[in-house]
This record gives sequence, structure tokens and C-alpha cells, in this order.
Amino acid sequence: MTQIFDNPADFADEALDGFVAANRGYVARVDGGVVRSTEVPAGQVAVVIGGGSGHYPAFAGLVGPGLAAGSACGNMFASPAAGQVYRVARAASAGGGVLLSYGNYAGDVLHFGQAQLRLNAEGIETRTVLVTDDIASAPPEQIEKRRGIAGDLTVFKVAGAAAEAGLGLDEVERLAIKTNHRTRSLGVAFGGCTLPGADAPLFTVPEGQMSLGLGIHGEPGISEHPMPTASELAGLLVSRLLADKPEGAGTRVVAIVNGLGTVKYDELFLLFGKIETLLTAAGLTVVEPECGELVTSLDMSGLSLTLLWLDGELEQYWAAPADTPAFRKGNLAPRARRELAAADEIAAVEAEHATTAAADLGRQAAAVLTRVRDVVVEHEEELGNLDAIAGDGDHGIGMRRGVDAAVAAAEQAAAEDGGASPSRVLTAAGEAWSERAGGTSGALWGSAVIAAGLALGNRDSYSGGDAAAAVTAFVDAITELGKAELGDKTMVDALVPFKDAFLGALGAGMPVAASLAAAAEAATAAAEGTSGLRPLKGRARPLAEKSLGHPDPGAVSFALIATRISAHTETSSTGIRLATSEPTEQGAKA
Repeated sequence: MTQIFDNPADFADEALDGFVAANRGYVARVDGGVVRSTEVPAGQVAVVIGGGSGHYPAFAGLVGPGLAAGSACGNMFASPAAGQVYRVARAASAGGGVLLSYGNYAGDVLHFGQAQLRLNAEGIETRTVLVTDDIASAPPEQIEKRRGIAGDLTVFKVAGAAAEAGLGLDEVERLAIKTNHRTRSLGVAFGGCTLPGADAPLFTVPEGQMSLGLGIHGEPGISEHPMPTASELAGLLVSRLLADKPEGAGTRVVAIVNGLGTVKYDELFLLFGKIETLLTAAGLTVVEPECGELVTSLDMSGLSLTLLWLDGELEQYWAAPADTPAFRKGNLAPRARRELAAADEIAAVEAEHATTAAADLGRQAAAVLTRVRDVVVEHEEELGNLDAIAGDGDHGIGMRRGVDAAVAAAEQAAAEDGGASPSRVLTAAGEAWSERAGGTSGALWGSAVIAAGLALGNRDSYSGGDAAAAVTAFVDAITELGKAELGDKTMVDALVPFKDAFLGALGAGMPVAASLAAAAEAATAAAEGTSGLRPLKGRARPLAEKSLGHPDPGAVSFALIATRISAHTETSSTGIRLATSEPTEQGAKA
């Protein structure tokens, strides 16, 4: 059990602070994680990795020359928030673009994806490569659904070496994708891990048994087996991985035996020797292997085997030098330390001078968010009860947490001297919504609010075309990030009709307020129509029959919000003022 802490809630942050204090020659602390403390050549691609804490050396221990440029670090076994990923990537960026890479887990996909949308919108070209090496988590025909475990290391290492060699973003991304395609892992557990402050492990394994196919976040395996001998365990791991080898696999492989926290080096070495013998007997040559703790799970008793099938270029980048706190290979010339701007200096650089029109619209955006909060508070219990029919019942309270934080952040931004643009106001609100609400809904709403704000920007005047762009950006952020489609019984079933009705009415020459009213009506009707759908996404999917006859809570909450915004716009003494000297293609008359 983890025993050294003051307050368990502060464990991840305090451990990260201590890690930085012990490794200042490699890393510097930034809000959300760590970045290299040494100089980075201008124009180099920044490989930014990350995930929950509790997996050291992953992820912060892999930051340094030849490997990652930065790591976003979430709470224990929890995804970092989108704002954390964004801030780490901004600090790590050297002008050559950013490659985000992390394990394929739902929370990470949402929050890193939200950060990617924002980075791209701000002109920092950003790509993502998911790690999907765990063969136990999905069959070969669904390889894109597999999660990432210790195979993270091979992808991060090749991508980092390619960036260090000066390759551009396209090539770094290509090599990372190729490495992931050629990497396979399988793990076993003999006992679960215990979170700081908890009095019991996340799972247990019956005495004399072994759990096959574990996850690194304390997930138990998919099946239990009698405890094998070392030779039997080696045979099981090797045979399963060789049966799943990628197309075009050659005969040269990297083998990684990874301890998950409690199984120590003598045992790992013993097992590695037996694994190498089996691989050699299968006609394979083991190249520059690794054996030790590389991706852990706190104090889990377990281990994993990873195989990376090499070709000429992958072998070159796997063998390239790297120098990080926890992973070193070859020799690199010493790097001078760089001075990172303090948080208040970064804020000063990013400070804007809002135009009169932008400051006015920023204040109106904050006012609209208060109306959103009002309707969420009013319907919080109703939304929770609706979600409980086929979910966990937290939709109402999650929306309440998110919108409360968003309003506070928006009001603070709007009250800045000289006012703040809708871009600044809504970005602050979206970040706060995402970080406070958590979960899928929080990430989606936070991303959409930020996208709408970035679309509005800081302009001298605003037109109906800007309103159309904000609505489109809002909807696109959710559909791109959540990957849901019409008919999946999600918020998208109300969102898309809202957008279509708004753009249609605006294009027909209706004022913004009237267009919002038409769009809200469309969203309400569409939300009601979800009663007849079976959920195809999210946690409600396994309980599809229970969901029939009841509307989707996400669609309902969006329709309620759209209706309240429309009513506020119609009755407000100012409304949403959009002025333009000429008619736009959207026919704005507001």
C-alpha cells in the first residue's frame, strides 16, 4: 500500500513537485505537468505525452532529449484535463508543431482531443497518435479499440527520436503510427494496486491464481488462470503475442519485460531469460531489449511483455540516443538549461486589448452563461433522474458543477480592465467547465464553448456570419471530439437540427434572435424524438432496452439551454448585438 503522504487528495501534485525537485536538470514544472528544462532547437516537433499519475516512469520520467518534450500529468489514474494538456503543449512547443501521443482511454481521448482542437485553432499545428498495443482489450479486427499499456514506450521513443533528428511533423506522425501498428503487449497480475488513502486494492486475485490481460489503471484481467511456473508464464506471453503479430512483421524484435510495481528485478530478469530463449527458438532476433519498471501501476503485483517488430528505419530510431530521468540510451551532448517564462509572464504576453465591440460581446457572453446556469440548476434533479434510467445518474450534477465553474471564470474574465473579448471570456469558461465537471459531458461542453469563443475572436464588429461561425464551431467541436452521429441517441441528435435550423433561418434573412428561436424549437423537437432511439454510444449502450421510451439526457439538457438562451436574447434590453455595414451571406439583420 502507498503509505507516504499527508493528504491523499494532494498526492499526485506533491509527488510531481518532488519529482521535478529531484530532476531539475531534465524537467521544469508548468501548470499541468512538466516540460524539458533544457534548450530545444527552434522548429523541432514537440512530442507531448501524458496520462494519469501513478505509472512512473511513465509519463513525466520520459521527458528529455531524444524522447518527449513535455508530459501532461493528471490525477491518480485519471486523464489530465484539457486545459492541462493545452498548457503543457504550449510550453513545450518550439515552432515545429505538436504530436500528442497517449494510451487509448476514453477520458484521455476526450481531453487531449479538446486540447488539440484549441491548439490548432490558435495556429499550433497538432496531431495525435493513440497507442493501442494491448491485445487483451480487443480482437485483431477491432485493433483501433485496443488500449495502450507498456507499448507506450516504443511509440514515444521512436517519435521522440524522429523529432530529435529534425524530421517534420508529417514524418514524426507517420513513424509513430507505424510503431504503434507493429507493437503488441500482454500483461498479467498476481494482485491489485491500492490508491493513496484507500484501505483496499482496486481488485484482488484469488490465492494461487493469476489474472491475464490486466490494465494499468487498476483494471483486473479478462480471465483467471492457475499460477504458472516461470517457464509456463513465458510460454503463455510469447505464444499469445506471436499469434497476434502484425502483417509484414520481420524477424527482428524489441522485447520489453515491464514490472508493474511489486515484481522486482531479479524475477523480471529470470523471466526475460526464458522469454528470449523462446523468441530465439521462434526464429526471431532480439534487438536492444528493455527489462525493468517502465510503465507501472502504483504497487500492482504484475508484469507485461511488449514486442515491437522492427524494420530498418524503426530500428534506427529505437536505437537513437535519449536522455531522460528514467530512460537513457547512448550518448547525447549536454544541453544548456533554458529559462521558462513564469505563469504571470505568459499571461501578460497573451493579454489582449479587446475592441469596444468585442468587450461588449464578451460581457453579453458572460450574461448568457448565467442564464445557462439558471436552467441547469432548475432542471438538475430532472436531468439526473433521466440519466439514471440507463446511466449512472450524474448528468445533472455534472452539468451543474461545470456551468457553475464556467460562469465564475467568465465573469472574472469579463470584468478585466477594458473588458475581454468573447474569445477570452468563453475560453476561460470552457476550460473551467471541462476541468470542474469532468467526464465525457464536461470535456464536450468545455471544448464546444472554447470553439465558439475562438470563432468569435476579437473583432471591431460582428455580423450574422460570425454568429453562424460560432454555432458551427460549437457543434463541430462536439461531433469531432465525441465521434457520435445522428441516431446514436446523444446530444448530437439535438445539436445538428439546432445548427441546421439556425443556419437555414439566418440564410433566409431572419434576425439572429428569430433564428435562435427557430433553432431552439428544432432542438426541443429532436430531443423529444430521441425517446424512440436505442443508444449506440456511451454508458447507456449496454442498457439500450431500458432507455427506450425515454429521451437522451444530453439532448434534453442542450434543448433546455438553447430555449433559455433564445428567450434571453429576445427579452434582453441589449440582446446579442451584431452589427455590419453590409448584408452578409447569412442575411443578418440584428
